[in-house]
Amino acid sequence: MTTTSQRFFISYAGLDRPWAEWVGWHLEQADHQVILDVWDWRTGDNFVERMDEALKQADAVVALFSTSYFDAERWTREEWTAAVARRERIIPLALEPLAAADTPHLLAPRLHKNLHGLDETAALAALREAINGGTRPTSPPVFPGKVPTAEPAEAGNNTRPRLPGSTGQPDVWNVRRRNPDFAGREAVMVQLRESLLNGQQAVVQALHGMGGIGKTQIALEYAHRFSGQYDLVWWIDAEQSDQIPVHYTELADRLGIAKPDAGSDPNARAVLHHLRTRQRWLIVLDNAEDPAQLMPWLPEGPGHVLITSRNHDWRGLAHQTALDVFTRSDSLAYLGTRIPGTTPAQADALAQDLGDLPLALAQAAGVIGSGMTLDRYRQLLTGNTARILQEGDAPGYPAPLAATVGIATTRLDDSHPEATALLRLGAFLGPDPIPIAWLESARPHLSTIPGDPDDLMWLHASLQYLGRYGLARIDHETFQIHRLTQAVLRDQTDSAQTELIRDDVTTILRTIEPGDPESPDSWPAWASLTSHLTAQHVLVADRPELRPTLQQAAIFLIRSGQPRTAVELLTSLRETWTAELGPDDPEVLTCTQYLGHATSDLGELGSAHPIIEDTLARRRRTLGDDDPDTLQSANDLAAVLNQFGKHAEARHMQEDTLARRRRALGDDHRHTLQSATNLAVTLNELGKHTEARHMLEDTLTRSRRTLGDDHPATLQANNGLAIILNALGEHTEARRMLEDILTRRRRTLGDDHRRTLQSANSLALVLNTLGEHTEARRMLENSLTRSRRALGDDHPDTLLSAHNFAVTLHALRSYPEAAKLLENVRARQRDVLGDHHRDTLRTTRALADTLTAMGKRFAAQKLLAGKKPKRRLGRKRR
Repeated sequence: MTTTSQRFFISYAGLDRPWAEWVGWHLEQADHQVILDVWDWRTGDNFVERMDEALKQADAVVALFSTSYFDAERWTREEWTAAVARRERIIPLALEPLAAADTPHLLAPRLHKNLHGLDETAALAALREAINGGTRPTSPPVFPGKVPTAEPAEAGNNTRPRLPGSTGQPDVWNVRRRNPDFAGREAVMVQLRESLLNGQQAVVQALHGMGGIGKTQIALEYAHRFSGQYDLVWWIDAEQSDQIPVHYTELADRLGIAKPDAGSDPNARAVLHHLRTRQRWLIVLDNAEDPAQLMPWLPEGPGHVLITSRNHDWRGLAHQTALDVFTRSDSLAYLGTRIPGTTPAQADALAQDLGDLPLALAQAAGVIGSGMTLDRYRQLLTGNTARILQEGDAPGYPAPLAATVGIATTRLDDSHPEATALLRLGAFLGPDPIPIAWLESARPHLSTIPGDPDDLMWLHASLQYLGRYGLARIDHETFQIHRLTQAVLRDQTDSAQTELIRDDVTTILRTIEPGDPESPDSWPAWASLTSHLTAQHVLVADRPELRPTLQQAAIFLIRSGQPRTAVELLTSLRETWTAELGPDDPEVLTCTQYLGHATSDLGELGSAHPIIEDTLARRRRTLGDDDPDTLQSANDLAAVLNQFGKHAEARHMQEDTLARRRRALGDDHRHTLQSATNLAVTLNELGKHTEARHMLEDTLTRSRRTLGDDHPATLQANNGLAIILNALGEHTEARRMLEDILTRRRRTLGDDHRRTLQSANSLALVLNTLGEHTEARRMLENSLTRSRRALGDDHPDTLLSAHNFAVTLHALRSYPEAAKLLENVRARQRDVLGDHHRDTLRTTRALADTLTAMGKRFAAQKLLAGKKPKRRLGRKRR
């Protein structure tokens, strides 16, 4: 290469590390300086700062182009965009064929050198030319038809990086054919490769996970993908540990060191001794089960060992990588390849049904690809899971999922029946993680678990066996059984045993006490419990013991901003309970009350109103006007009337409800404070700002004292007071309060909660009032995006946010954009709220103002007059 030393920063995707080290090594051999993260940066360094320093110090950036390099989520994007922005020299080297669409627009015009498809001599020449530039030949060029010959290896040089991307296999190789359908798992491949490269001596890496998760497939792909980095790759089926020496003897024979009369054990030890002095080898021990039995046969030396296992406990013996199911994007990519013509929505629904389990996806693709529609497969999967999971060709997997589960369960049941009983019990809970503490508390009351109920170690021992057989994923607080494994186990359980297990499930769910469902502090525990209560197969609606728990779960869903899930749960409960208890039963009415509330939170006011109105009428008739439940229904009806813009009617109901609640519950009860807050908000809407202010100041003081500063009810009162202060002209104080409220709501409720979005919207309005339109635009743009995602395009809150965003655009003189958005908002508001709702009328006025600012006064006048402007046509020729 050139005699002028340069400093190069190598930018690459993690999967291409072998290429980065090969390029870096040859650049340094040519007396250049190289900055390469895995050589120069230490654990704990700030990656962004080191990258920025490297870009500043480098004379040029060597960018290793590949499909992975241009993944949107990789840091490589930051590296090349920073280099382009600084107008630094970029030297692109292509590691694989890339279509024009694969390369970002900013990099497309740059010339690049191809390293793929070359032997090492040609690749090194291409690297030199990329660094130094081309030169005119001094002798006739080689005839193009001549096949280049490989450069002989340097004697004794075992430290120089091997040319990556070699398509040839090592001389010693017994790995079966590559799976052409392998897809996804790029992050796992990067992690695996880097883990194996980071060791000085023999690096033992264990991939572990449940059955059907693709452990063997990853090991197979790794062996093929990185075959060029090894001189020896040997695959051993390690499921039967006593056969491992036999497989090593086969390797000894291939290496020419076997002694025919010595037996398998001596020959195996000869191989282990040989590997201590040999470099660039990979031993794959597939389906290993028992670490203790495998330990004597683990190689040592400057090579790599890759173990695949269902057993999750390889501590002290190997570095561990726990495998999970596919990411959803990997599932969609796989299904798109295996089942051409599948829409993204169809693939997403199937992946959801299959829990993104690679084996199940492979089986489904095999069945659907050989004469069954996707919709029919999903129907069969729901109705007869075990039967359909016996079907389907899944290349690379030893057996279908149903058989895999059946074999593992039978083996477990023979020696550890209490573990099998725990597994079947878990199959009738939801597919989400099951807290171990639930089983510890309920154990004395469970009838389906054999053994001594006072045995303190039963759960620990049982979980260890479930993990060892790959039937569950275990951590220190929870265990989880895949949804399809659960379905197969349920199908294999007879009706009598099913009923006993369902009794135990009810016992577990009934004894859990997550805390106050209205308090964000309790929401993580409620989220865990509710995920099991709402699982389709758990079937809890007909269990009277669980009615109080189910009602509290509905409260949690509503308060935590999950109204759609609440509606689904409550609709099912209402139907079941009404058939059993009648429509006027107090528990049915409570269920219906929450259904009305959740429906209202969905923005479906037209559906919520009759539900709430009917509940109030039934409660007044059966419980009386002053009953707390009746007053809650009156509160809910007034809230809906307010949302419809019927403020006077809402005020009358709220004043009556507040008076009754004060008399029955006291001034400081949280339901009384709720009524006071709602009444103050209505008074503000009616223009009675001062009266509303005094009421909310008193309510806020009481709420802080009784509930705390961060309670959702306190923050709601505080938010209402800030809005009133803004209406009274106290904009700076309103801004200060809303910034504090927004911070608290983000921390306690999350960024996408409806109340958080309302606070962000209110703060943006104050910023607009203060003339800070650019900051208001940024905040409203973010809020609108989140609201559309969380609530939907037609939710009244989303439409209000869109209206406010358009008003901000108007203030920034982006009139055409504002008009387009306001036209869309107005059309949706007319459908959802009606022509005469205050929000619709306000949007109409805002649109007229914007049209006027655009010089379209005629259209604005027609709009305000309630008529559509006629389309102006050119004058016709006579």
